[in-house]
Amino acid sequence: MSELKNRVHDVLPGLLGDLEALVRIQSVSADPERSGEVEESALKTAELLAAEGVAAEIVRAYDGAPPAVIGERKGPEGAPVVLLYAHHDVQPENDPADWDSPPFEPVVRGMRLYGRGAADDKAGIAVHVGALRALGDDLPVTVRFFIEGEEEVSSKTLPDLLREYRDQLAADVIVIADSGNWAIGVPSLTTSLRGLVRMDVEVRTLTHAVHSGMWGGLVPDAIMALTRLLTTLWTEDGSPAVEGLVSAPAAELDYPEERLRAESGAAPGTSWIGTGSAVERLWTRPAITVTGLDAPKVAGASNTLVPVARARVTIRLAPGDTSANALTRLQEHLEKYVPWGAQLTTTVVDAGEPTVLPTSGLAYAAARSALAEAWGGVAPVDMGTGGTIPFIAEFRETFPGASILVTGVEDPDTRAHGPNEGLYLPDFERAVLAEALLLQNLGDA
Repeated sequence: MSELKNRVHDVLPGLLGDLEALVRIQSVSADPERSGEVEESALKTAELLAAEGVAAEIVRAYDGAPPAVIGERKGPEGAPVVLLYAHHDVQPENDPADWDSPPFEPVVRGMRLYGRGAADDKAGIAVHVGALRALGDDLPVTVRFFIEGEEEVSSKTLPDLLREYRDQLAADVIVIADSGNWAIGVPSLTTSLRGLVRMDVEVRTLTHAVHSGMWGGLVPDAIMALTRLLTTLWTEDGSPAVEGLVSAPAAELDYPEERLRAESGAAPGTSWIGTGSAVERLWTRPAITVTGLDAPKVAGASNTLVPVARARVTIRLAPGDTSANALTRLQEHLEKYVPWGAQLTTTVVDAGEPTVLPTSGLAYAAARSALAEAWGGVAPVDMGTGGTIPFIAEFRETFPGASILVTGVEDPDTRAHGPNEGLYLPDFERAVLAEALLLQNLGDA
């Protein structure tokens, strides 16, 4: 343990340099104008793996599809096979003015490395590379890699890639490094994840815009109708009002009020919505959010009744629910409550299933031991997450005999997907050590 810990410490400066180089690449998969950056990110990832003896190659589902990196480095004959997953694409940075430093210029402030992708999920790539670098020639298992290039845009071609490269990716254990930890200094294994459905909702009340002074008070405008419809999605306390959505219990973990306030970024005076414990509301109960609106901006708005308005409605699904059920229930609700005979049009954007992972067996025992050692004796927490990793269901279907471990380097203040995304460096070092120890434990098992 101490020797491996020293190796991790020795490789860390170079590893952080490699992570910073990845962060500088603007691999925003949602932006077609930066597709070249996504290609560059895949190439850099393949180079990093190849430098550690991995036979890496860039693959794609079809010409023009986002690039993924797969590869293998063989261990001892008969050793277990471990598939290591991460993704090299990142979320858009949105308004750079909201960042304290340029989003694609990595910078260390205090104990954090800041930059888009510094945690989600280029740190996952760095953890995999760092574990190999620390183990050196003493690799106790065969490792295979799948570094995806479109996770932030719903992993649309991932099922095709899993089918086409199934033999090259098959494994006894799959480690998905794309989640977080319960708290700084407290490691975790993510064992449940909410699902997701997104639907665009359009409401039309007019065939064309008209003067609000001439027709206001008689003709409903589309923004008026849409906002009235959207308010029916919640009860008075903010709980989802769509009937038929599933809820489930959560682990009995205390989430102190001061942590909730600090980590959520809630403005002073904001009260919580919903019912149940904090972790139930965050992990195992549905949540409905409006994540976008199409309507005229306030600046430049005229005295006009707007004929059509749209909103994107997102539902996070509790474990035990299905996307098909949620979409049906949401559609029924909207049709029931659309006001004043307005024309309703709905379009399904995407969907992902919730997941509950088994927490027993050799792989989980090996992971718990490795995490506890790396974090200095702190036992890992089996936690849920309100986020969604829909492709886990694809891995489970393709490799039904594999144990799946969901790990990560994020913490509650990582701010993934938002401005000032940051990686807490002490826990990053522990994560590299934990993965190296995990591979050792799996080899011994």
